[in-house]
Amino acid sequence: MNRPFLSNLSKVSFSQRKFLWGLIAVAVALGVYTLLIVPLVEAKKKADQEIALTQRLLQRYAEVLQNRKTVEEGLERTLKQGEEIQKRLLSGETPQLGAANLQDMVKRLAEKNNLAIRSFRSLDPKEAGSFRRISVQIEFNPTSSMRSLAQFLYELELQEKKITISEMDLLVFNPRMPNTIQGNMIISAYMKGGKGREREKEKGREKP
Repeated sequence: MNRPFLSNLSKVSFSQRKFLWGLIAVAVALGVYTLLIVPLVEAKKKADQEIALTQRLLQRYAEVLQNRKTVEEGLERTLKQGEEIQKRLLSGETPQLGAANLQDMVKRLAEKNNLAIRSFRSLDPKEAGSFRRISVQIEFNPTSSMRSLAQFLYELELQEKKITISEMDLLVFNPRMPNTIQGNMIISAYMKGGKGREREKEKGREKP
């Protein structure tokens, strides 16, 4: 500190020196606050904002992953259900091919259970929502084995394909032989209908 300043300071009264040093202290405090405290506060505020933003981003990312997982699981379930349904449908591109496949299954099971089929008749297919019901009417020769007939019906419904007995009409062939019966029945199964095929074609056109 230079001598003129000290000389002048010595001439100032005590109260004036006190006021002057107070001003110097305030100036120093303002300088420290401006140069040190404010930057630290701003840096902390900025760091807190960045942390909050990072937490929001991580939370959003977790939600996206969870939603994607949920969507993928739902899609996988839908595909599996579609595969299971497909397994239970008759194969074939046309109702005629579907009816032929159904006749082959019925004939094979009838032969296995010693049930003689007298005639087959394919009925008109009927739309059932996204599916098409394929039906065949069969007439079987008189049989005295109720066990064979029951086993035939049982194995029909055990097939992987969804097969149902729509109608059944049993007659006693001879009153003197009540255990001998003959009859006819309508056997139905399902294949992919026109609406289902149209949806598949639309999905195929949507794919790049």
